Amino acid sequence: MLLVALSVFHSARSAPNAPSTQLNKTTHATSTHPRLREHLSDPNQLESLFNTESLSALLNHRDDALRERDLSAGYFVPAQAFGNLVPQLSPARAWLGKHGYTFQFAYKGEALANVSGGLSRGMSYAHELTLINNLDLGKLLGLNGWILHGVLMERAGRQISFDHVGERRILLSEVYSLSGHMAAHLADFYVEKSFRRNSININLGRLTLTHTYGTSLLLCTFMIQCSAPVGIKGVQGWSVYPKATWGGTVRLRPTRDLTLRTGVYASSVLTSNPSGWAWGSEKQTGVMLPIELTWEPFFGPRKLPGHYKLGFGHDTSGFADLIGNVPSSMALRYAVRRPQARDTFYIEADQMIYRSHGLHQMAGGYLMAGYIHNTPQVSVFSDQFYVGTSLLGVIPFRPLDRFGVMYSYYQISKRLTLGQNLLQQAGLPFPAGVNGPQTHTATLEAYYGIPIMPGLLFQPSFEYQMRPGETSVIPNATIIGLKLIGNL
Repeated sequence: MLLVALSVFHSARSAPNAPSTQLNKTTHATSTHPRLREHLSDPNQLESLFNTESLSALLNHRDDALRERDLSAGYFVPAQAFGNLVPQLSPARAWLGKHGYTFQFAYKGEALANVSGGLSRGMSYAHELTLINNLDLGKLLGLNGWILHGVLMERAGRQISFDHVGERRILLSEVYSLSGHMAAHLADFYVEKSFRRNSININLGRLTLTHTYGTSLLLCTFMIQCSAPVGIKGVQGWSVYPKATWGGTVRLRPTRDLTLRTGVYASSVLTSNPSGWAWGSEKQTGVMLPIELTWEPFFGPRKLPGHYKLGFGHDTSGFADLIGNVPSSMALRYAVRRPQARDTFYIEADQMIYRSHGLHQMAGGYLMAGYIHNTPQVSVFSDQFYVGTSLLGVIPFRPLDRFGVMYSYYQISKRLTLGQNLLQQAGLPFPAGVNGPQTHTATLEAYYGIPIMPGLLFQPSFEYQMRPGETSVIPNATIIGLKLIGNL
C-alpha cells in the first residue's frame, strides 16, 4: 500500500523556529494517500462545534490550554517521500488545480528475503502504482463544497508470507494483498462534503473503513500493521485497502481536542470483487456499524501531541462458529453454536515524547501501543496487542530520517484451536495451510526511513516472525528487505 509525499515536512524543516503567531495557519499537504488522509480533510482542519476543550482543559493551564494556537500541520508521516520527483510539473498541477482537478501518481516497491527459518530461503517482490484523483465538483459542475475522489492502482508480485515463511494469516509484505495481480484496480470512489462552516464532514460512496477507523499514520510506517492492526483488518466488515465497500461516514469535532466519527457500511467477504469494478458480484452479508472517538491533547510548553483512540464495530453478518465440523464421534460432547454477529473493540494510543526541529505533529519521537479484541467464537484473531516506537533524527546529521520498531502478539480464537484439536484427536486432516492446532504468533518489525530527495524514500526493513503458521512446527523466520517509494 502506498504511503506518499507531504511537502509540509520540508517546509517545517526550513523554518523550525516559526513564531507562535503562525501556529494557527493551516498548512496543506501537496501529496497524500487516501488510506492515510482523512479523505482530503486533516482532522485539525475540521472546526470544532464548541470552542472549548474536554479532558485537555485539565492540562497546561499556563500553556495554551484551549489550544487557541493549534500546530500548523496535522498528523502525517514525514518519514515518507515528501515532495515530487518531477517539480517541473508544478505549473501544470497548479493550472489543473485551479480548474478543479488534482492528482498524485506514485510507485511503491517492496523486496523481502527470508534469510533464516520459515519454509525456505528466498526473496519475494511486490509493487503498486497508484493514481489518486480528486475532482472539485464546485469548480467543474457548480456543486459547491462537493469533492469526488477516485483511486486507481496496478499491483503485481508475490507475498513472502506464502512463498517462504509458511504464514497464511498475516501478510508480512504490505503491498501484496486481497486484489493480487490487478492491472487497474478501482479502490475508493466517493464524494465528500463539509457542512456547518466545516464543523461536520461526510463521505459517501465506495470506501475503505481502515482509511478512517482503527488506523494511525504512525502504524503505516510499518509494513505488517498498515493500514490498521492485523486484528482489525484481518476480519470481514473492516474493509481494508484496496477493498472498498458501499457506505458512508460522518465526522465531527465536538471540542477542540475530540474527534468523533461513525458510519454505516455494507459487509461482504474481503476477497470478493478483486478488481474493484464488479460491484454487482459482491454479496452483502450484513451491515458494519463502526464508531470511534479520538482524544488529541497537547502536553507541555513544547506542545507534545498525543492521539488516543477508542473504537467499536458491530458487524450484523451471521458468522459461522470457528469450531468447524465436529467429528461425529465427538458431536454429543461438542456442539456447533449458531452463527452470530461479530463485535470488535479497540484502543490505540501514541504520544510524542520529544520534539525536534519543527512545530508540526511529526517533528519528534513517539511511543505507541494498542489492543484489539474480537468476538472469539467467530474471529480468527480474538486478541492482539502491540507496542512500539517511531523516532525522528536518532542519528546525528540525519535529522529527517525516521527509525521505528514494533512488537505485536496475536491470539488465535480458542474455538478455532478447539476445532483443530478435535480433528487431530479424530485422525482427520487439517484444512489447507494448517500444520497443527493453531494458538498464537508474534512479530517484530523494524525499519529505517531515509528521504533521499524530494519525492523519493529509501527504507531498509527487518522482520522476525515467531511461530509462523501459529504453531511451533515451522522455525521462526528472519526477514530482511527494502521498501522504495517514489512520487511523480
